[in-house]
Amino acid sequence: MTTTTCPAETRTTSAWPLERVLFAMAGTMTLLSALLAVTVSPWFLLLTAFVGVNQWLYVAFGACGASLVLKRVFGLRSVLYPSRDLPESPR
Repeated sequence: MTTTTCPAETRTTSAWPLERVLFAMAGTMTLLSALLAVTVSPWFLLLTAFVGVNQWLYVAFGACGASLVLKRVFGLRSVLYPSRDLPESPR
């Protein structure tokens, strides 16, 4: 008797999914940017704008620079877009 497993069962699980890590990184960078804008220079608000643009990229396209790095380097998986995390089948 052979058993087959679905691809979702073979994926490694992480303590935090990709979206949770992205949200934590965006919040940290926004707070850091606000602190630096108050203490050093208002030009640090450009960092806040950059974070916001990347958040909208993830919402609109399901990927941003940080998500691509986190997937490749740390192997994090998405909860919202699980089909994009599955490896392609060989032809």
